[in-house]
Amino acid sequence: MLHRIRTSFKALRHRNLRLFFAGQGVSLVGTWMQQVAMSWLVYRLTDSALLLGVISFCTQFPAFLMAPFAGALADRWSRYRMVVAAQTLAMVQSVLLAVLVMGGAIEVWHLIVLAIAMGLINGVDVPARQALLVKLVGGVEDLPNAIALNSSMFNAARLVGPAVGGVLIGLMGEGPVFVINAASYVAVLGALAALRVPPEPGARPGSMLGHIRDGFSYAYRFEPIRDLLFVLAVVSLVGIPYVVLFPVFARDVLGGDAGTLGLLTSCAGLGALVGALALASRSSVRGLGRVVALSAGAFGVSLIGFALSTNLLVSCLFVVVTGFSVMLTSASINTVLQTLVKEELRGRIMSLYTMAFVGMTPLGGLAGGAIAQRLGAPFAVVLGGAGCLALAIWFGRRLVSLREIVVPMYQEMGIIPEVARGLQSASELRPRA
Repeated sequence: MLHRIRTSFKALRHRNLRLFFAGQGVSLVGTWMQQVAMSWLVYRLTDSALLLGVISFCTQFPAFLMAPFAGALADRWSRYRMVVAAQTLAMVQSVLLAVLVMGGAIEVWHLIVLAIAMGLINGVDVPARQALLVKLVGGVEDLPNAIALNSSMFNAARLVGPAVGGVLIGLMGEGPVFVINAASYVAVLGALAALRVPPEPGARPGSMLGHIRDGFSYAYRFEPIRDLLFVLAVVSLVGIPYVVLFPVFARDVLGGDAGTLGLLTSCAGLGALVGALALASRSSVRGLGRVVALSAGAFGVSLIGFALSTNLLVSCLFVVVTGFSVMLTSASINTVLQTLVKEELRGRIMSLYTMAFVGMTPLGGLAGGAIAQRLGAPFAVVLGGAGCLALAIWFGRRLVSLREIVVPMYQEMGIIPEVARGLQSASELRPRA
């Protein structure tokens, strides 16, 4: 048991990672508080499920457009400086939002513009931050554990932030929540200033567009990366946008208030936290392909159960399962991608991960909001759950044929034996020349 606990947190032996997690953890609590406050504010001002989808779209879709350029830049420039710049701009965005809300001048169009700004910032921050992790742990040995712990931190904040945010909204309104989030960026910027990051490579030759094209070409030609990004993109498109409709379920389906919204979001965070910790406790990447297939299927089933429930306790239980299963799906995919990718392409592949995970979700949120407006939120979520279930069945069958060709690929790539043995049954992946 003690060895398993040590294995779960081994990446924290690195000073840089400890500092970064401490600062980022504080900031993420504020971010999740703001997300709940933003959703509640939009629905309170407009009573529109469609506008919930619009705000979600504006918050995330710009990341889809920005990520390819950010990924190419991360492979040509300093990932550390990119993260510092992105977090600084995020703090400025939060300050503007807090000022507008506290001053009573906020309008829906303000929220849309500021949501677009945050989407562009995230498009730079996410691929650069994911690609920076390998530098914070000094190589690939502790990288899978660092990825899992990063997901754990994200979802621990997701567990705490919405619950606190929901209580504060009920007591004081949305304004103070935005102020707290703006202040929370001081922690992450202080942690970044204290890091001792090793020198990063200078600018590489070639044009930005050429580097972007090379990244897309690499991902398309290699079956492991292509298949995993496809799974993540579909789950993000049809499944994950269910959280956009939480305000509708909280108020109209379950008869609750902002506290109910915070509870639902926290339950999703609790499930995701457990899933991330379960992934962190793994000693190798063995079996992750099977994990992706099974967790995507569980996500689809739990979405359908949540959509059909009208009881708060039952809904919360289903939401815990959705958080658990979608975290296993996304974090397992991230782990395998980062294990496979060449270092000089890491930023670009992480940009594609960002496009699939962050960029596709708003398209689904927009579509889900439109469907919910016409046919009801439960129908929209059932539809997404059925899509995830079908995808899981397809990927599960895909594993059988991919397993037969993986070992020669690892030998050609020169991946260390332990990783090769693990991925033999993990994502059963092989790039095609």
